[in-house]
Amino acid sequence: MMKITCPYCGGRNEDEFHWGGPSEVFRPISKDDPAQDISDEEWADYLHMVDNVKGDSAEIWCHSGGCGQWFNVIRSSVTHKISHVYKMGEPRPTGENHD
Repeated sequence: MMKITCPYCGGRNEDEFHWGGPSEVFRPISKDDPAQDISDEEWADYLHMVDNVKGDSAEIWCHSGGCGQWFNVIRSSVTHKISHVYKMGEPRPTGENHD
C-alpha cells in the first residue's frame, strides 16, 4: 500500500485518496470564443489522448477520505514512489525529493 502525504492533513494510506488523472493538462481555448473555434481533432486529443509516461508523472489526487482537497503529486509509474506533493496552483517542484 502506498502512503500519500496530503499537503493539508499529513501522511495517510492510499485507500483514503482517489486518483483524478494526469496533472498539467490544459484545456484548449480560443482567445475569441472558446466554444466555437476549437476543432473536433483538438477536443478529441484533449479528452482522449493521454501520455503513457514511464517514470515520473504529474497527477491529481483527492483526499476523499479526509479533508476533500485536491492536490498534485509527482509519482513514478515504475516504482509508485512519490517524490513531490504540492497544492493546486503552486508551481511544480524541482530538485530533491521532499515527500
